Amino acid sequence: MDDYRGAYQGKNIVITGGAGCIGSNLTRALIEAKASQITVIDDLSAAARWNIPDDPGVLFIYGSILNEEALKRAFSKKVNYVFHLAAHFANQNSVDNPETDLLVNGQGTIKVLQYSHLARVDRVVFASSGCSVYGSQAPLPLKEDFVSLHLDTPYQITKLLGELYCNFFYNHYGLPVAIARYFNVFGPGEIPGAYRNVIPNFIWTALHNKPLVITGTGEETRDYTFVDDIVDGTLRLGAFDKAVGDAFNLASETETKITDIASIINELTGNTAGVKFGTRRDWDKIVRRRASIEKANKTVGYAPKTDIKAGIGRVHDWIKENRDRIERDAKF
Repeated sequence: MDDYRGAYQGKNIVITGGAGCIGSNLTRALIEAKASQITVIDDLSAAARWNIPDDPGVLFIYGSILNEEALKRAFSKKVNYVFHLAAHFANQNSVDNPETDLLVNGQGTIKVLQYSHLARVDRVVFASSGCSVYGSQAPLPLKEDFVSLHLDTPYQITKLLGELYCNFFYNHYGLPVAIARYFNVFGPGEIPGAYRNVIPNFIWTALHNKPLVITGTGEETRDYTFVDDIVDGTLRLGAFDKAVGDAFNLASETETKITDIASIINELTGNTAGVKFGTRRDWDKIVRRRASIEKANKTVGYAPKTDIKAGIGRVHDWIKENRDRIERDAKF
């Protein structure tokens, strides 16, 4: 199963949301796989242009997935693979802006699926969220056959909605779609800021010698997954036919406490300001997260390799290397 990247050689690929952490690293992996052309669509609302690899095989289209002109340009030539990563991201962001969340994650996903169907693409991989569709009461480890209808934020609702639209396009039109349920992705390429993830924000705060704010008890756990492993799993779902029409957890299969994340980062950065505790956000009802990756392992050979401490070190190095640009572009 390890020679799957050859499937992308000489192919034309569209990545929506390609300037973000997952998208930029996915683009690099496809460059290495010798894809013919990689078209990145991104409105840069949560990312920066400099994060997209500078390569002659990469075409950047500035625009939203709600923008017909951007989509027409992206699909103006034969497209083999579509990786739909673009989203109105973050639970708090969706609570603050539920209409935008529905437009981007609902209507935007329909548009991408429609264009993919009309273009007769070989595969669509949809980026769903395992931290969303299972709700807060699902039994551990989380397995793909359990989905909750009692969700806590608009973001969680629209991620499940996206899966349902994918299933419709697969069942009604025969569109070859595979669904990736990502768990707490982290890695180089995510600019710290408002509505961003805890690891880059903690590192950024620690580099400024400030206490890391933990909302809750700190005993809460998440299944943090390094972006290289996410990219590997995503490409596998695009390459293997037996992934079509199904959903797969892409995770590390390991629980890590928020307090342990804070300790690793404070030790790594030499931050002596420690931590302080804030009030748990009223929508945040998830106490523990740990996914089963048995299905992805058996079906497409997915096996994560990067442990949490090594991954945090990679993010730390990336943030330090790009500190000036992040200082300029971060949105808090």
